Amino acid sequence: MCLGVPGKVLEVDGLVASVDFWGVRKQVRLDVVDAPVAPGDYVLNHVGFAIRRIPAEEGLATLKLYHDLLRKQGEEDDLMAADVRAEIEAAGPGWWRDCDKPL
Repeated sequence: MCLGVPGKVLEVDGLVASVDFWGVRKQVRLDVVDAPVAPGDYVLNHVGFAIRRIPAEEGLATLKLYHDLLRKQGEEDDLMAADVRAEIEAAGPGWWRDCDKPL
């Protein structure tokens, strides 16, 4: 399964953007993104490439979904939740800070 991860664009320098993923700043290529991006935009990232600019509401809704998945207790056989937990644990504390903002 492929998982696209939403992130917030912090800076753009040519075909490379600095993107915030749950408090972790990563460099993302913009070679294949479907529309121009600017700081403050949200993009859907797949293996280091922004593949689509997404509305902020969609990005925040997806982050909230990940947050809600992590709150589920006692569902260790949920493979999607396990994948999301692993990504979040790798990102470290503070990843959910945008999830509590109203959509």
